[in-house]
Amino acid sequence: MTEAVLRTERLTKHFGGLAAVSEVSLEFFTDQIHAVIGPNGAGKTTLTSLLSGDLACTSGSIYLDGENIAGLSPDRISQRGVGRSYQKTNIFLPFTVFENCRIAAQSRLPSSMRFIRPAHAYPDVVREAERALAEVGLERRAGQTAAMLSHGEQRQLEIAMTLATRPRILLLDEPLAGMGGEESARMVQLLLQLKQAHAMLLVEHDMDAVFALADRLTVMVEGRVLESGAPEVIRASAAVQEAYLGAEERQP
Repeated sequence: MTEAVLRTERLTKHFGGLAAVSEVSLEFFTDQIHAVIGPNGAGKTTLTSLLSGDLACTSGSIYLDGENIAGLSPDRISQRGVGRSYQKTNIFLPFTVFENCRIAAQSRLPSSMRFIRPAHAYPDVVREAERALAEVGLERRAGQTAAMLSHGEQRQLEIAMTLATRPRILLLDEPLAGMGGEESARMVQLLLQLKQAHAMLLVEHDMDAVFALADRLTVMVEGRVLESGAPEVIRASAAVQEAYLGAEERQP
């Protein structure tokens, strides 16, 4: 069996007396979209922040390719191959689409850039930015400012910036939020394409998209894993229906 790119063991985060994430043990594999769903306050975004290093865990372990990265800073975790997008689009609106990706690619240089040297003088950085834009289908928009993109295209750009860092695993927090039907369909196709070379954690409230994308589903409630398994198993689970999916998802 293929080894997990990333796995957690009894990962826990307390805020005072509140256990936002409690003893969560999960695995994430290349060529697999692992969706984490649950009601608001279930701990999904907190879990994502623990994996990216934006939050420090209270206890437990996070293994990336066998190395325990729990407690490392976000930049060191990113350098090891963890890429993240956020609920709110996080791009540089006044910059061009290409410049946004180039900035992300620059983070992989072995040392700080010499600021008196033009950025375009780093051909490897330029190539990585161009590659990432091509992967998400934005290469023709490279010269436009990011502010001119549609909402869906801005979400694509954020993913392209993540791809420019050459991640092993993508942590995607509600990438379809606020999209219409056509943009959502494009994003679904993009994520299916990207999973071939990446492990992927997907936090998403669009259940149609979740069941179209997920190879594995984990349901969280009050910081704990309620159930984890194949989508058809989760869809049929009475406990999950009661906790999250609602009566309309009940099977006869």
